[in-house]
Amino acid sequence: MLRLLKDAFKVKEIRSKIFFTIFILFVFRLGTHITVPGVDASRLQSISDLPFLNMLDLVSGSAMQRFSIFSMGVSPYITASIIIQLMQMDIVPKFVEWSKQGEVGRRKLNQATRYLTLVLGFVQSLALTAGLNMWTEYGFVPNPNAQTFILIGIILTTGTMVVTWLGEQITEKGIGNGVSMIIFAGIISRVPVDIKGLIEDYFINIESSRIWQSAIFMVVLVIAVLLIVTFVTFFQQAERKLPIQYTKRVVGAPTSSYLPLKVNAAGVIPVIFASSMITTPNAIIQAFGGSLGGKPWFETIQTLFNYNTVPGAILYTTLIVAFTFFYAFVQVNPEKLAENLQKQGSYIPSVRPGKGTEDYVSGVLMRLSTVGALYLGLVAILPIIAQMLWNLPESIGLGGTSLLIVVGVALETAKQLEGLMLKRQYTGFMN
Repeated sequence: MLRLLKDAFKVKEIRSKIFFTIFILFVFRLGTHITVPGVDASRLQSISDLPFLNMLDLVSGSAMQRFSIFSMGVSPYITASIIIQLMQMDIVPKFVEWSKQGEVGRRKLNQATRYLTLVLGFVQSLALTAGLNMWTEYGFVPNPNAQTFILIGIILTTGTMVVTWLGEQITEKGIGNGVSMIIFAGIISRVPVDIKGLIEDYFINIESSRIWQSAIFMVVLVIAVLLIVTFVTFFQQAERKLPIQYTKRVVGAPTSSYLPLKVNAAGVIPVIFASSMITTPNAIIQAFGGSLGGKPWFETIQTLFNYNTVPGAILYTTLIVAFTFFYAFVQVNPEKLAENLQKQGSYIPSVRPGKGTEDYVSGVLMRLSTVGALYLGLVAILPIIAQMLWNLPESIGLGGTSLLIVVGVALETAKQLEGLMLKRQYTGFMN
């Protein structure tokens, strides 16, 4: 990895992309320290142990702790993307039509996603502010009137759109996927704070006779982190190679090749989607806590969207599994894949072209996604279970989710860098 970065910095074009990405991430981190006017952010310390607040803090890159202008991060954009992608699956004919129009259709869908992000962002910002004001016993917003709430909603929604725009700039002009890189930067920025918290909890604020227990715990924790990183790295790179034969021979060209299908074709996107789908309803639920709190059905909903409860952990895992299957078939469209192979005069041995190829690839992808879904679900849920059983810090409970995102984004970014380096080598050779 270090050698790859060293070689990448030697190329002017790639070096410019890296510096541009770093600059955009710096702007994002700067924005996370600007508190929204009209609120008393210090009151959030009294409710810092709320699970949904920790999850939202993870997605926003610790911006929620200060209730900054970027507090909601890319969460509304992710939710909007999920809705738009679901609508493309024969639900809204117009969206289905756009999805088949190539680059022009993609731009229309992106525009629709932005408009939906605006709506969701404003609703979520109002609900979040009202909910936090209720949880802090109405001290979070000193002047709780309609004008103040609308102003805060506009500021937070604007912050979300700015963060979304920053992510798009990284995707177009920088290195890696913009949304993933922003969440990656947010998680990395939390690491020093989490390490400091663990040291204080297990070495400073304890009796001297229990130091050896803390030392054993930290050794086990470090080993567990290394094992999870190795496990995640292995699964992220694992793939199934489908043999491909070519009917149209070109002199000097090979007559066979293979089609690589990743075991986890969806990457870390399902984890990001599931985190967003847990935090968004939670933010809205908190707004109604004052008027509906205590009612059985409302308590049930609160429990369901709390990942620190058994039903909440099950829902979180179920969402990860569901999004793994959904996004795998979005990334690898068996219908389009079969069509492209047929147009190229290629085929999978012992498999009929067209519909037969589509069914075969769908079956393989289904089996691979089953393994990928189990892998993502286990890595994300096991630390949460450990936290609930042994009353561990919140940072450990979300450690699985954090490691999945960090390692996954790092590997994807490294692969993109390798692709850019390889492209440059081929260009130089041809010239």
